[in-house]
Amino acid sequence: SESKLLSLPMMNLIRLKGASILQQLHLEERLLRTSLDNWCIINDGTTKPTIVMGVSGKPEELVKIESVLRDDIPVIRRFTGGGTVIVDQDTIFVTFICNRGAVPGLQLYPQPIYSWSGRLYEKVFRGGVGDFRLRENDYVLGDRKFGGNAQSITKQRWILHTSFLWDYKTSNMAYLKHPERAPAYRQGRSHVEFICRLKEYMPKSTFIDRTIDAVGLEFALNGGGSTPPPPPPTSKFQPSSRALTRQDFRALTGET
Repeated sequence: SESKLLSLPMMNLIRLKGASILQQLHLEERLLRTSLDNWCIINDGTTKPTIVMGVSGKPEELVKIESVLRDDIPVIRRFTGGGTVIVDQDTIFVTFICNRGAVPGLQLYPQPIYSWSGRLYEKVFRGGVGDFRLRENDYVLGDRKFGGNAQSITKQRWILHTSFLWDYKTSNMAYLKHPERAPAYRQGRSHVEFICRLKEYMPKSTFIDRTIDAVGLEFALNGGGSTPPPPPPTSKFQPSSRALTRQDFRALTGET
């Protein structure tokens, strides 16, 4: 009803297609740090295969550096924590950037935010689409992961961003090392045994439409265009996500 809509917090929706993941991370960090609004960003695929690791990730532990350098695979260190993913044009990205009070009663700690997101995505998968669950901060269908999360919480705002594997190339997974710290439910499985493809469960457009519908139950949605807002004119904001350079890798491998 109209009165319910008026009482819902406003959420600005931005829909991108094929935006580079580095541009997306820069936009997300800027909106987290310089905006006072709530944002949902959906990016359907990114330009080329790229490895993205958390702010404290050590490349030598997470990626096969020789293969990455040989095949010129970009490696980005993002501004949030979390694990390492390889993303490409078959990855769907969904990001929430919200004010402290945007979700009534939500405590700004990692676990409550993950639980809230799990309940939101349950609506996307209801009606017998796989066995969806939130497990140890991942989204799984059965015991296989298809969505990886990272988040950051500031004093007044928080961000949760997810990369969903709509599809993936097995060969790309070979750039990632088996992480030393893995969720218990992984049980030592290789990347390919551990993950699944969302496309085996629903069409891409259905997943995106259902996600927007689920968000629309909790927020009054505004927009849906593909133009992000310009930075505030006085902003001194400098994004911290960056691509690692060959020099960075040389320093790690001890080459000069």
